[in-house]
Amino acid sequence: MADGSKVAFIGLGVMGYPMAGYLASGGHDVTVFNRTASKADAWLDQHGGKAADTPRAAADGADIVFACVGNDDDVRSVTMGAEGALDGMAKGSIFVDHTTASADLARELYRETADRGIGFLDAPVSGGQAGAENGALTVMVGGDADIFARAQPVIDCYARACERIGDAGSGQLAKMVNQICIAGVVQGLSEAINFGLKADLDMAKVIDVISKGAAQSWQMENRWETMVGGKFDYGFAVDWMRKDLAICLVEGDKNDARLPVTALVDQFYAHVQARGGQRWDTSSLIHLLAND
Repeated sequence: MADGSKVAFIGLGVMGYPMAGYLASGGHDVTVFNRTASKADAWLDQHGGKAADTPRAAADGADIVFACVGNDDDVRSVTMGAEGALDGMAKGSIFVDHTTASADLARELYRETADRGIGFLDAPVSGGQAGAENGALTVMVGGDADIFARAQPVIDCYARACERIGDAGSGQLAKMVNQICIAGVVQGLSEAINFGLKADLDMAKVIDVISKGAAQSWQMENRWETMVGGKFDYGFAVDWMRKDLAICLVEGDKNDARLPVTALVDQFYAHVQARGGQRWDTSSLIHLLAND
């Protein structure tokens, strides 16, 4: 779709707010909806555009409707609930779900939208709040190739990488792979940093050298210093990670994929929550080691 498409964005949280902003700065005509109207008002003050009172009203006349909300139930509510977006969408339009949700929900929405003559893409993102604010998200997409080809130029407003993985549900499955990787990496990094501190090593020097070798990771580069400092207000919250890992574990049971480390790390995050760390970022796993 060319610049100047009429789009709607549902959900102005820490991810959706800047993503919708990039759509506006990319030349698109943006209408937003957020359950807390004050957030929509703040977005309008910053970016212009329009706000709607319901998802259905936001979707009315839109070429593409984007959503980035909390979980499966939230997605169902804004799409198929009372005043849901799908009832406001015309045939030939596209619904893009950026929520990290289940693959089953993606397939359910694909069937529902197909019956209505609407295109659908499940398109969860990775990159966190910083990636959203910098317009540098990674987007993993499931859905029909022709629908993806139409939507990709618009998604590129806030994406560093955008790849169609396969049919509906594939985007969500790829996001599960992403979260499984992160869970293991953060636990390993937590143990390594705690070990180095217990051994009285200069961790700045250690990280400087090992980050140039096989141990390097995004988590190491971006979180080691705050982890050493016991500061956990820099990214994806533990509550959200546990929601995502629960989705991974349910899917693993379905497809007979063993996820022992993922299950263990999920329980470690439960202990972080019990310490009051529900909104700490995921690197707070080290808190269980450094403050046992």
